[in-house]
Amino acid sequence: MPVTIEDIAKSASDWSIEVTPAGATKIESFAGILDEGTTVNVTFLPGSDPLDTIATAKRLADDGMNAVPHIAARSLQNTEQLDDLLKRMTGEANVREVLVIGGGVDNPVGEFDCTMQVLETGLIQKYGITHIGVSGHPEGSPDISADQLAQAIAQKNDFARKEGLSLYMETQFCFDAAAVLAWEKTIRDAGNQLPIRIGIPGPATIKTLFRFAQISGIGPSMRFIAKQARNVAKLMTVQSPHELLAGLAEGMAADNTCLLQHFHYYPFGGFAKTAAYAKAVEQGNIRLLPKGGFEVQGA
Repeated sequence: MPVTIEDIAKSASDWSIEVTPAGATKIESFAGILDEGTTVNVTFLPGSDPLDTIATAKRLADDGMNAVPHIAARSLQNTEQLDDLLKRMTGEANVREVLVIGGGVDNPVGEFDCTMQVLETGLIQKYGITHIGVSGHPEGSPDISADQLAQAIAQKNDFARKEGLSLYMETQFCFDAAAVLAWEKTIRDAGNQLPIRIGIPGPATIKTLFRFAQISGIGPSMRFIAKQARNVAKLMTVQSPHELLAGLAEGMAADNTCLLQHFHYYPFGGFAKTAAYAKAVEQGNIRLLPKGGFEVQGA
């Protein structure tokens, strides 16, 4: 069955979005952009101060949002620092959900090398946090082999079952719906039961998307965007993820056991612009296009 507006709107409901502490300084009020209760991830980038992440999470909480700070394993010094950060997150910013990632540094700054080491400290549970995101890689990772990624997914599933925690996977951004759907089915067939929040690049120019794709080192999507970037005349053309979203929605509607459950937007072209786009899609304020995908009404 062809994808419908209702399919797309349903798949796009309960979306989340990301902000960096630096980017947050340019936003006067999150409440002026987002609906109350919107989930907003706050990054903890290599070399940054984790207290900036907590300060941004507090701003979000004060504005009525569900702040989800990142905890980057390889950027942590030790368990004492992790304990202090979690105490601050829950005490100062009312954090009830976190995203634990390895972190984009080659050499750990302290005693943690991977997500599982952070999870196994028990400190997250100590502070009453039971809803935890972990990273997913639909197109693989330049730093981790396919076998290691498969092993990590199995370990996280086992950990969630043993600890009685609500774990989910949140992925890097992608451009190829078919590749994402194939990956989800592959890991589900191998035993994955964790729901998935799939990374979506918000509307941005091809030049901007190409730059972030290079940084992330994503595979098939990198080739897709590189092909687009070869057309110099189109470099500054804003691309929306409408074909990706329509393709994902079609796959999600066709398979009721699919574990793709939510979209997580990376606002490469601007936080407010991406939030407005996500709202329009969730509300079904779109028009299907004859050749596939859709356009936002009034955009």
